[in-house]
Amino acid sequence: MSPTSETGHAGRRLVIVESPAKAKTIKGYLGPGYVVEASVGHIRDLPSGAAEVPEKYTGEVRRLGVDVEHDFQPIYVVNADKKAQVRKLKELLAESDELFLATDEDREGEAIAWHLQEVLKPKVPVHRMVFHEITKEAIRAAVANPRQLNKLMVDAQETRRILDRLYGYEVSPVLWKKVMRGLSAGRVQSVATRLVVERERERIAFRSAEYWDLTGTFNTGRTGDASDPSALNARLSAVDGRRIAQGRDFGPDGQLKSDQVLHLDEANAHALAAALQNASFAVRSVESKPYRRSPYAPFRTTTLQQEASRKLGFGAKSTMQVAQKLYENGFITYMRTDSTTLSATAVSAARAQVTQLYGASYLPDKPRTYAGKVKNAQEAHEAIRPSGDRFRTPAETGLTGDQFRLYELIWKRTVASQMKDAVGNSVTVKIAGTSSDGRDAEFSASGKTITFHGFMKAYVEGADDPNAELDDRERRLPQVAEGDALTAEEITVDGHATKPPARYTEASLVKELEEREIGRPSTYASIIGTILDRGYVFKKGTALVPSFLSFAVVNLLETHFGRLVDYDFTARMEDDLDRIARGEAQSVPWLKRFYFGAADGPEGVTDAATAAAAAGNGDGDHLGGLKELVTDLGAIDAREISSFPIGDGIMLRVGRYGPYVERGEKDAEGHQRADVPEDMAPDELTVEYAEELLAKPSGDFELGVDPQSGHQIVARDGRYGPYVTEVLPDGTPKTGKNAVKPRTASLFKSMSLDTVTLADALKLMSLPRVVGTDAEGVEITAQNGRYGPYLKKGTDSRSLTAEEQLFDITLEEALAIYAQPKQRGRAAAKPPLKELGTDPVSGSPVVVKDGRFGAYVTDGETNATLRTGDSVEEITPERGYELLAEKRAKGPAKKKTAKKAPAKKTTAKKAPAKKTTAAKKTAAKKTTTAAKKTAAKKSSASSGTKTDE
Repeated sequence: MSPTSETGHAGRRLVIVESPAKAKTIKGYLGPGYVVEASVGHIRDLPSGAAEVPEKYTGEVRRLGVDVEHDFQPIYVVNADKKAQVRKLKELLAESDELFLATDEDREGEAIAWHLQEVLKPKVPVHRMVFHEITKEAIRAAVANPRQLNKLMVDAQETRRILDRLYGYEVSPVLWKKVMRGLSAGRVQSVATRLVVERERERIAFRSAEYWDLTGTFNTGRTGDASDPSALNARLSAVDGRRIAQGRDFGPDGQLKSDQVLHLDEANAHALAAALQNASFAVRSVESKPYRRSPYAPFRTTTLQQEASRKLGFGAKSTMQVAQKLYENGFITYMRTDSTTLSATAVSAARAQVTQLYGASYLPDKPRTYAGKVKNAQEAHEAIRPSGDRFRTPAETGLTGDQFRLYELIWKRTVASQMKDAVGNSVTVKIAGTSSDGRDAEFSASGKTITFHGFMKAYVEGADDPNAELDDRERRLPQVAEGDALTAEEITVDGHATKPPARYTEASLVKELEEREIGRPSTYASIIGTILDRGYVFKKGTALVPSFLSFAVVNLLETHFGRLVDYDFTARMEDDLDRIARGEAQSVPWLKRFYFGAADGPEGVTDAATAAAAAGNGDGDHLGGLKELVTDLGAIDAREISSFPIGDGIMLRVGRYGPYVERGEKDAEGHQRADVPEDMAPDELTVEYAEELLAKPSGDFELGVDPQSGHQIVARDGRYGPYVTEVLPDGTPKTGKNAVKPRTASLFKSMSLDTVTLADALKLMSLPRVVGTDAEGVEITAQNGRYGPYLKKGTDSRSLTAEEQLFDITLEEALAIYAQPKQRGRAAAKPPLKELGTDPVSGSPVVVKDGRFGAYVTDGETNATLRTGDSVEEITPERGYELLAEKRAKGPAKKKTAKKAPAKKTTAKKAPAKKTTAAKKTAAKKTTTAAKKTAAKKSSASSGTKTDE
């Protein structure tokens, strides 16, 4: 007889969740009659390469993994790294009487549950078990109230997956051929990259302008105190009724948008200030309005990512990783949600804590409700909130580090959402005076007082602009009335310069994507992770900076695939996908139109999408599909799409090995070329800087002839720095068994291309130098490596203190070095390069150090390497804390286990002649597949995010 569970059901039940951590937590809430196991994410997917496609499929199906000729039938394969787990699940299912599919309650979770059912082929009853928090009560309620699989949700997710596969697999090869191997395109990632590039274009086009204004300090003549100051500062707002130009009056190009405002230059500002020195001033008007601020809605995915970025310095990816851990361990509700709704249980819990912690005066009479702001909200989940029917305060959780900080943020926001409004008064005072030359000058000052802080006692939202004034900031003005005389104590002239549009941060890019209704909140973290991993974008502080490579990619997509990166078209695609999810449109007709194109009016596409797409194609009767767009690649000039004029005849070009500037045609007289640092922000590449780069020595520096070999020796500036090499005679085999490789050696740090000599080069190329052998006959060599000069004896390496030791160190000196214990840890540590302050998580001092792999930040426990765009000189404390937070979110690095089959591989290599052509092709396929899988793993987000190709 099967055991009986605590919920009263008889029999053995298999519950399948997505992650092992979740399985462990849920197991503790169910009785002995339940076995809880994890699928470890997706168990099957579209094939990552032709080698994974079953042999019965041919042609395009093998390349795409989708049979586009037969209603876009997807070809699913069990992931190689999940086959063992699938076997385990099948074995457990064979011993079970019921199956509960308990994957996440969103489209992707529903799809995973469907794939499990398809692969496991259960012969026992199957139930879909859903919950949005992992508590004992929620899990037991989910077991007691299962539902059936939602096929509409599965179809919607499958359509997205197919769409993203077609987009990525058709457009990415165009980038490989025309820009660089290894690049990728995606329905949302390409649009996100375009946003970042367009912002940088605005910064490049930006030209700073000056504007001036006046600030007056006016005294009431009374003795003031904190509640009623005696003086106020007011800014000049108008002259003779014409408003003074301020920063908001200038466009993204830095220039004035309208001539309706008065643009003061420095001379006019000083002249006006002088004319007002002896003027009489009086209060022209006092306008007082009640101030009221309502609480912010509880967190949904995107607002959590934005606030965690602003307040905690977390990237979107690390926010989702930490939130995933909190969810799986039962501290918060599901963290991928579009909803701002709180359940009745959650509202009661929040209201109870308001009364308990702040008093009944902070509790509104009725519970607050929040309307959803997200169009086509994906699922009817709750908002992100603390789990349970009684919220644990942060101190009660026992959490530490990043999990504590994120939980505290969620807890505060949830409690604050059920508190009273903040109320007070806002006041605007206008002050008038007449200058000596008869002009009417009006100054203005604004103030705000908060008489009841309400929800602000618990929580105040951050801002993307570091100079923005937060909601709880008070500004008190003197209590004055219309007609009151004021004395001008001082009138100062203030100069300002317009600033280029701010680059996107992770928080502001997430906000922009959501406002444009592009993509899904659940995928934003992985999208940002992808464009960072692909090298399209890098971070400079918290700002997202596009690389020169991304300029070439976006230029190609805009020029030849404009519809695919059009913001409105991408948003309309999202609408159509949501219509499919609601059963209002058919998947196959929609995919046919997208991929093959069709005459106007097929089922499944909105009129707006049709009209806009046709307009983008330039043909009102026929809409070309994706397949048609990628067919004619001859029209794409690879050099043209990767070239950008800088000025004065200088072009920036994005080449196979990185960006470079060039003047004149190759092989022409006067041709100049120089590499551009890959971590340079595009808006920093001015004509002046390009001239500096071109003025530096480049090309081959002929040093002379090696008297022994007779080969010409040259010095060059390579991708990894300056080096010297020999030029082999024409006809020297470069490949095959008889291939000859030229001797090459990197320059020492103390050397430069324009000063290195032939003697220097020959000495460098003589390395490594055999110093001698030890008593056991092991050879000791002196070598120059990436991290400086060193000795090598077997696998034991010892650093040398000076480069010249490579050439003159004796065997006795080398043996003496090896006789000393190898320095490790603090004994070999260098002093910090920079101090950043105290980490808000660990409470330890954070410093920047120089390590084997470059500069890194550390708090003594966690180390994080500086990224592209970070520099020791410019890194801020906040950026240092963010890098440490991201590293902590990834968890400790896993040690690699050595594989135990080298002998077999060696044996196999002894008979290459017997290897058939078919075997070689199979091996090549395996290598290609493995490489693709590795790249896919690198680009995909962790368990805390959803993916988008």
